[in-house]
Amino acid sequence: MQIRILGPLEAAREGRSALPTAAKPRQVFALLALRAGQVVPVATLAEELWGERPPRSARTTLQTYVMQLRRLLGDDANDLLATRFGGYLLDVPPESVDVHEFERLARAGRRAGDAGDHESAARLLRGALDVWRGRALVDVPTGEPLAIEVTRLEESRLSVVESRIDAEMSIGRHHTLLSELTALTANHPMNENLCAQYMISLFHSGRRWQALDAFTSLRQTLIQELGVEPSTRLTDLQRAILTADIELEGAKVVSLRQMLA
Repeated sequence: MQIRILGPLEAAREGRSALPTAAKPRQVFALLALRAGQVVPVATLAEELWGERPPRSARTTLQTYVMQLRRLLGDDANDLLATRFGGYLLDVPPESVDVHEFERLARAGRRAGDAGDHESAARLLRGALDVWRGRALVDVPTGEPLAIEVTRLEESRLSVVESRIDAEMSIGRHHTLLSELTALTANHPMNENLCAQYMISLFHSGRRWQALDAFTSLRQTLIQELGVEPSTRLTDLQRAILTADIELEGAKVVSLRQMLA
């Protein structure tokens, strides 16, 4: 069985869809798939479907949704979607869910980066990001448990994006990153890591004034939105760019971790 969560929800078994069309059964399936191999308590599923005020018929209704899912799963559905004490278990290997492949490639990419193999790190991290097909569970309504999982996944995705950019900066691809970093910093105007990457790439592309302008923009946003100044690490980077620091100017390869360590 193959399940795809990183984008529109998809599930296929033996070449046919095993995914319900109704909203609430899709929520149940999505939560079970995200926690494949783990028992999801009835209380958690009820919270996902109805929040803090489930109806009196919640348990019976949930059983009906599980029956619908089992009909779609076909043969041995009772083993695949098993009832356990206090909850339900989607008994599929972790690698059948695309989240597992994303996390596996991300770990491998970071290990390569830590070992100094930035070319391999960039390739593996790009592969991890290629698993995504859009926002996680974009076509599934989410209660609080699923919303927390989606937020976690999106934060993990952004972290991998930052790590991949860092790897590419380490092999001197500053100019080719500018377009992507322009969009990322616009979409995440208070993210200091992305701002630092943007500033360094602008500097190495001969656009020192734009690098300084990027710092000013982030500083204004932080003050207006949160009432705080940028971190010392970022102001140190701004000062190095402002003075054309000899180490920044002359470095053959400058990565975010080197600059902000």
